[in-house]
Amino acid sequence: MFVKDVMSTPVFSVHEGTSVREALRLLDKHAITSLPVVDRDGALVGVVSEADLLRDTVPHDPRRRMIPTVVPEDAPARTVSEVMTSRPVTVGPTDDLATAVELLTSTSVKSAPVVDHGRLVGMVSRRDVVHLMARRDEQIEAEVSELFRADGTDWIAEVVDGVVTVSGPRTASERNVADVLAASVPGVVAVRVE
Repeated sequence: MFVKDVMSTPVFSVHEGTSVREALRLLDKHAITSLPVVDRDGALVGVVSEADLLRDTVPHDPRRRMIPTVVPEDAPARTVSEVMTSRPVTVGPTDDLATAVELLTSTSVKSAPVVDHGRLVGMVSRRDVVHLMARRDEQIEAEVSELFRADGTDWIAEVVDGVVTVSGPRTASERNVADVLAASVPGVVAVRVE
């Protein structure tokens, strides 16, 4: 499966001059964890995450101590350009989704811009993959069966916990085709051809 099969579109993005407050509102409104930062031509110049935007924005409550707190001399960041990551980790639309998931689970990156020839075309997040992998077995089975019918075969697919068991292919070539077709359906975790 490719990144383009699961990425979110349209992409909500901000510019470097967008205020921190506005970026926070966008994250909240769309229930997302980061925003790509683009220039006037739409080219990706950075990413701003929840952590970037929250850092140093919540003041300490003066009621927590009897002694007044020292107010920091530095003013909090006001624009996205002050807090964004300017060299974001990106993936391509035809990158293997398994490779993107490895990136999203082995680093602190929760979502990554999807870039095609320098242009932002989507975002892929852990949440997108969770949504994909949570698909019901009945949905997966119906899609696999439809692919088999469209290919002109009478193979039978049964799905349990995302694992597709295929009955019917006889030759090595048919087993390979069944495996490739079934594995292309979103939510499939493994394919067994009997």
